[in-house]
Amino acid sequence: MSEQLHRVVVVGGGAGGLELVRRLGKKLGRRKKASVTLVDKRRTHLWKPLLHEIAAGSMDLGTHEIDYLAQAYWHGFTFRLGGLIGIDRGERLIRLSPVFDEEGREVTPARAIGYDTLVISIGSLTNDFGTRGVKTHAISLETPQEAERFHKRLVNACMRAHAQTEPLRPEQLQVAIIGAGATGTELAAELHKTTRQLVAYGLDRIDPDKDIKIHLIEAAPRILPALPERLSDAAVKLLEKLKVQVHTGARVTEVTATGVTLASGVTIPAELVVWAAGVKAPDLLKDIGGLETNAINQLVVRPTLQTTRDDAIFAFGDCAACPWLGHEGIVPPRAQAAHQQASHLAKQIPRRIAGTPLRDWHYRDLGSLVSLGNYSTVGSLMGKLMGGSLFIEGFIAGLMYKSLYKMHQLALHGPVKVALDTLARIITRRTEPVVKLH
Repeated sequence: MSEQLHRVVVVGGGAGGLELVRRLGKKLGRRKKASVTLVDKRRTHLWKPLLHEIAAGSMDLGTHEIDYLAQAYWHGFTFRLGGLIGIDRGERLIRLSPVFDEEGREVTPARAIGYDTLVISIGSLTNDFGTRGVKTHAISLETPQEAERFHKRLVNACMRAHAQTEPLRPEQLQVAIIGAGATGTELAAELHKTTRQLVAYGLDRIDPDKDIKIHLIEAAPRILPALPERLSDAAVKLLEKLKVQVHTGARVTEVTATGVTLASGVTIPAELVVWAAGVKAPDLLKDIGGLETNAINQLVVRPTLQTTRDDAIFAFGDCAACPWLGHEGIVPPRAQAAHQQASHLAKQIPRRIAGTPLRDWHYRDLGSLVSLGNYSTVGSLMGKLMGGSLFIEGFIAGLMYKSLYKMHQLALHGPVKVALDTLARIITRRTEPVVKLH
C-alpha cells in the first residue's frame, strides 16, 4: 500500500492564495511530493485592486476573471468549491458550507477536507464600526459582484436623471465615498472620468460639471492617512482640480437613503454611497479552531507565518496579524505583503514537509502607488539605494502602477500568455465603448 501524500490545503484564492497554490502545484503537486488543494467559496479570482475600476465601469469583469478550475488543471493542484466554517484541529479537518446556485439548488454539500498543512488566506472586509444604515444603504467594494452592483446603480441613476422631466432632487447624481484610503481615493478619480464618458454617449440632458458631484469623506485629518503625507498632498491637489469635494476630519455617524450624516451634524446628500473605510478580517475567524485572534479578527501568527497555537496552520495576507520584524506593530494589509508572503511560503512549506526548520519572513516595504485614473499617478518608492523614499508622479508612476497588475498576471500565467493577452486587449479595446454601459 502506497504512503499517503502530505496534504496541503490553502483556503482563499485571493492574490496571495492563488499565487501560492500555483507555485506549490508546480513544485509539489506535479511531482507527486504532496497533494495541493485550493478551497474558495467563489469559482473565479479577480485581483482586488481592480475593484474600483469595475465599479466605475472602466474595466469589464468578464475579461479579467481567472477560473480556479482551469488554473488547477494547468498548474498541478486541485480546486474545491466551498466556504470555510470550521476547523477541527484534533482531526486535522476543515469544514465547508454547502454552495447553492442562483435558483437555490445545492451545488456542493457541506463537507470536510483533511489536511496536514493548512494555510488560511481569506483576506479582509471593510469595517463599518457599527455605523447606522451602512448595511442597508451603502455598498462595500469587497467582491466583484458588489462592484458590478454599484456600476449598474450608477448607470441607472444617470439614465433615470436623463429621462425625468422634473428637476433633480438634492441627492440625485451625488456619490459619497466614505473612506479616503487608496480604494476610495482611486474610485473618486475614476468616477470623475467615467461619468463624463457615460454622459457623452447620449445622455445630453445631464451637465456633468453641474449635476454630478463626488464627495470623498475621511475621518482622519488627511486623505491616504496610511501613506506618506507628500502623497496625500499631491492627491488632494489633483482631486480639487477634478472638483471632487474632499471632506477630512469628518466622521460619519449614519447613512440614509438620501445621504450621510457627519458627527458635526452636517448632512451630505448622496444617491449612491460607497463604504471604503476600515479593515477587518472576516468574523468567522473570531473563534475558529481556538486559534488566537486580535481585535479585528486577524489570526495572530509568528514570523514563520505559523499561527501561535498550531504549527500545522499558517495564515497570511490581510487575515493575518504578522509582526513587522525590526518595527513596532504588524505588517500593513497591502498587496505587496501578500505577494511576498506567498513567495516565502512556497519555499517554507516544502521545508516543513521535509522536516527542516522554517525561516522567518521579513517584510520589505517597496513603497506605495495611488492611481488617479487617466489624470495622474503618485507614489513613493522605498529602498536602500535611495536612502529612504523617493517621490514619483505622472507618466513613470503610472507605468509602475500598471506593472503591478502585470506582475500579478506573470506570477499566474507566465510571460508568453501575458504578452499575448495584453496584445489581444489592445486590439479589442478599440472596438468596445470606453465605459461599460450595462
